[in-house]
Amino acid sequence: MSGMTSGLGVVALALLPWTSVLASGPRQMVVSVAPDWNSQRGHLRLFDLSEEGRWIPVSPHIPVLFGKNGLAWGRGIMSGRVPPLFKTEGDGRSPAGMFRIGKIYTADASLPIGANYPFVRIGERDAWIDDVEHPLYNQHVVIQDPHNPPPWFEKQRMKTGDFAYRWLVEIRHNRDPIVRGAGSAIFFHIRRGETRPTHGCTTMAEEDLAAMIRWLRPEATPVYVLLPVREYQALWRKWQLPPPDLVIPARNAMTAR
Repeated sequence: MSGMTSGLGVVALALLPWTSVLASGPRQMVVSVAPDWNSQRGHLRLFDLSEEGRWIPVSPHIPVLFGKNGLAWGRGIMSGRVPPLFKTEGDGRSPAGMFRIGKIYTADASLPIGANYPFVRIGERDAWIDDVEHPLYNQHVVIQDPHNPPPWFEKQRMKTGDFAYRWLVEIRHNRDPIVRGAGSAIFFHIRRGETRPTHGCTTMAEEDLAAMIRWLRPEATPVYVLLPVREYQALWRKWQLPPPDLVIPARNAMTAR
């Protein structure tokens, strides 16, 4: 583990009370674990909540990629407070913690066959703002006239011809509320290669992302959890997460290159 995991005992401070999460009734959970704070790679698994209140795995361990510089604490439903590991704009780290899953953004006319989840069809007028000086930082924006766009638009526009961005599933980091400079535009999307990390998103193979999209149900108010292994082992009971033996793959799988 990196030395940045020191101070583990003060992790688990929540941005929102866990009771408020329970009140919203999340019955789906996407869980990712990374070997440590500096890991670019890890695994993800999907869980449904049973009628008895137990998290039941409904997928295998799916290989995923994180930020090129690893992970840092994000701003979501649950988070930690271990300086200096706070997500900031452009740091190349994926936000750790628990987050609501927002809408899906796609240039396609529909989601994968069998999916039933809210989505926004994007085109030549759509942007997502990552400029910390912009008043609409970390928000989806639709301009009125693509033939006369504002000066900032070209750098902020959402790409519609990039295969990796075919489906952008919003991870609601730094959204409720938005804090300028705390990181923006965090999504699940298709990976660019088996070993190519991201700027802060969580990516996976196209077929795995399509399967996750088909599984997501808006009425289940799904959430996403991303933690390094040690933090997961320390927090899973307090955050009422699936037991570590269902989440953490064998050591050789976690460290494979």
